[in-house]
This record gives sequence, structure tokens and C-alpha cells, in this order.
Amino acid sequence: MDAQNQLVEISEQLRSISTRLGYIEDKLMLITDIDRYNQLQEFLKAGQFKEADAETSNIILTVANKDRETFTPNDMIDFPCNVLTVIDRLWKTYSKDRFSFSQQLAIYQSVGGTIETLMAQDINILRKFGEQVGWRNDGEWINDENYDQLDFSLNAPVGLFPVIWWKSPYGAKMVCFCFTRLLNCNI
Repeated sequence: MDAQNQLVEISEQLRSISTRLGYIEDKLMLITDIDRYNQLQEFLKAGQFKEADAETSNIILTVANKDRETFTPNDMIDFPCNVLTVIDRLWKTYSKDRFSFSQQLAIYQSVGGTIETLMAQDINILRKFGEQVGWRNDGEWINDENYDQLDFSLNAPVGLFPVIWWKSPYGAKMVCFCFTRLLNCNI
């Protein structure tokens, strides 16, 4: 093979490699934003559930471009399923399947929760759920004053976390809309 043919072959190989790299770059753009979830993953790996709880809330509010007071149930209606899915997987993985949105939804359903009770915003089912996962203590819901008293370990009630992001000025309506979104996202 002469030098001219070798240059043509090398040129074709470089074009092929460039095309494959472009394809790979395009596919990499589809991968979830790693930076967005890195801190949450680190907290969960270290068993720092309180910090992970706060980071979960931070991710949700950042994605929605809202703060805790302005994030409404209607914002949850179209919240990206992929974000909820990634958060759910991280919690499930690093809590040995004790804490996650999907665990919470399963517990909600185990105490009689259905799409109908969500639509009706059935407070009795929500109370049963809250008691089951530890969101209620002595008939009262977790609030800012007693949040720090939670057990932030794997000994906490199954389904307890994530919890802080559910706290909202909209109360039961927010929880119902969130569970509805989780159902719609197949989480």
C-alpha cells in the first residue's frame, strides 16, 4: 500500500472515530445530570440521612426553580419523573430499601390508600400513613420544632425518609399531589 492510500485510509478511520464520538457525546447528554445528584449520593452512602433529606428537598426545589413556600401542589403535577426516579433509586439503594418514595407509596397503599383516596384527599388515610412511617408522633405531625428529634439512622421507621420535602404550606393537598405524581411516574 502506498503512502497516498494509507493517508486516505487513516483519514477515513479518523472520520469514523469522529462520527462515533459525536454519537457518544449525543448519548451522554441524555444521561441524568450527575452533578445534580452527587451530593445526595455522598450523603446517602455515608448514612447521613438528615443531610440527604435536606439535599433531596434542595434538588426538588432547584429543579422546580421554587422555594419551599412557593412550591405548590400544581408544580408537582408536571414535575419531571426522571428526577423523582433517580432520587428514589438513590434512597432505595443506600438505605437498603428502607427509605424511598416508592417505599412510602407502598406503605400508603398498605394502609388503604388508593388513587380515589388521593383524589378525595382523605385525611384519615394520610394519618394512618403518617403514623406508620413516623411522620406523626402522639397524634401530631412532624414539624420544624420536632424534626431534629427524628432517628436519622437505619433504625428509623421504614418509609420515614425523605420527609422534609413533603413539608409544605399546602399540607395534605401536597402529599396527595405528590403521591399521585409518583403513581403517574410508575415509581
